[in-house]
Amino acid sequence: MDFTLTESQSLLRDAATRLVADHGDAPDIWQRMAALGLLGIGIDEAHGGTGGGFHDHAVVLEALGGGLVRSVYIPTVVVGAHLISTAGTDAQQAVLLPKIVAGEMTVAVANAESASFEPCERIGTQADRIAGGYRLSGVKPVVMGADTADVIIVSARTGGGPGGREGLSLFLVATDTAGMVRHGYPIVDGNGAADIAMDGVALGAETLLGTEGEAASLIDLATDRTAAALCCDAVGAMAALNALTLEHLKTRVQFGRPIGKFQILQHRMVDMTIAEEMARSMAVYGADEADGDERVARGKAVSAAKSKIGDCARTVGQGSIQLHGGIGMTDDYAAGDYFKRLTAFEMLAGNSEDHLERYAFLGTA
Repeated sequence: MDFTLTESQSLLRDAATRLVADHGDAPDIWQRMAALGLLGIGIDEAHGGTGGGFHDHAVVLEALGGGLVRSVYIPTVVVGAHLISTAGTDAQQAVLLPKIVAGEMTVAVANAESASFEPCERIGTQADRIAGGYRLSGVKPVVMGADTADVIIVSARTGGGPGGREGLSLFLVATDTAGMVRHGYPIVDGNGAADIAMDGVALGAETLLGTEGEAASLIDLATDRTAAALCCDAVGAMAALNALTLEHLKTRVQFGRPIGKFQILQHRMVDMTIAEEMARSMAVYGADEADGDERVARGKAVSAAKSKIGDCARTVGQGSIQLHGGIGMTDDYAAGDYFKRLTAFEMLAGNSEDHLERYAFLGTA
């Protein structure tokens, strides 16, 4: 597998790494990302973007994970903007994409409606036809970035029956629309999410994203891109946590010598380093397929990556806490924050067992 970055990807990595090193999780980090053009990745130049594919997102995501940056880059840029670029009308793209590029608008994507990460078959939100548009009713729990989003892409049934992939549609819903209620909260790593409730939300026909009743493939795409992006972020967090742990082993003195001199701790550190490299290779595998149009090949690659990287994240996270001792879980030390980031990774967009089941299911498709 080729890990070599192109020249443009190297420049993106360097820019994102410098930004994170200089400003970290600063309140204005989103505006600084916009100024560097990072919010325009994957968006056509006609709308102010710089173009590029998923691997361009990947180098930025690794830097954000390594710097513990809390942002809505995944739901807004990696997923939301891609859906609008893929399925939006010319008018929708002309209005929304330049605002994303400029950092003036953020987007969340609300698909799943249960503990299952696989949304299509479990969508119960209903979109009934009314004069001039639609009326939405339903609930979407734990929507990443929805606590601060300006627009939420909501999946709903405009036809078909429960449990099917037919009759699914997507809608662009402004968060100030009457009838939409958000309950926002931070998740374990400090990033934001929200539970969304809609009770008769009236929408115009122009809010439909893509073709009515044919959104299943778009929902699959959003699911896969979210999981693949989280994998890249987790690799950045693992690399930074391993570096922090190794430095601790070199400087923490016990029984008259650095604890890194003890062979049993060296073995643990080796296991963590191997896990990081394994995770990186799987993240590249997932990123290779994340732009693909073939549902089964893309889904299998992403699920294989998410499942394996979940195992690797536990190896690194738990190993680091063990090697640090009590200090590893204090609020004043970064190791605990990285552990929380990796814990959130395992919980979001399906855990390792979910993706093992999905991989097996897609293997029979």
